Amino acid sequence: MFTRRVERRCTVLAVSASDVLADDRVVAVVRAERVPDGGALASSLVRAGVRCVEITLTVSNALPVIERLARESDCVVGAGTVTTEADAAAALAAGARFLVSPVAPAGVLRTGLDARVPVLAGALTPTEILRASDLGAAAVKVFPARLGGPQYFEDLRGPFPHLRLVPSGGVDASNAAAYLGAGAFAVSAGSSVAPPELVIAGRWDEIERRARGFVATIDAFRHQQRAEIA
Repeated sequence: MFTRRVERRCTVLAVSASDVLADDRVVAVVRAERVPDGGALASSLVRAGVRCVEITLTVSNALPVIERLARESDCVVGAGTVTTEADAAAALAAGARFLVSPVAPAGVLRTGLDARVPVLAGALTPTEILRASDLGAAAVKVFPARLGGPQYFEDLRGPFPHLRLVPSGGVDASNAAAYLGAGAFAVSAGSSVAPPELVIAGRWDEIERRARGFVATIDAFRHQQRAEIA
């Protein structure tokens, strides 16, 4: 058992966070007052098929959780709500393999680029999206996505067919496939998968159940895509 765990962990570490996100098409966003057991949380998500886990820096023990997951977990752990160079440096020192920001701070992007760690920079308007991309964002987190919905991504695909866009805010199992079908590179699964109250209560079984449901919708979307191509 231990050998198989090491092999799986080495496989995850051998690829970049961008590659894992491209394969899975989903990142779980954990935003709670505190995470009581990061290892159990990450295990529940990975078992469900969600390997990219974003721990927001608004979590009171975010850095210790990131450090533990970077050292022991099979997930690809990243830091969210990164708004300053100091935040970025602290997250990278803790072992974060990707950074996520609700905005596009030049210093955060520069820090990520210097460390060769992908940054998902936040934007909403076409001007902001292009600026984030020009600053070196590996993908652009469109936030809050609920303002425009999947149709907004369909509209953005016209002028920006080459950009990797990730909707965040209001994404759940009922609309994830619609976002992907509209051209999203991946989707953020936040409170629909890991609600703060379940994280704080340590309801890992319920979080796993929710994550499995979310992943099932993505798998169904992929199956439909393959069928259409065939």
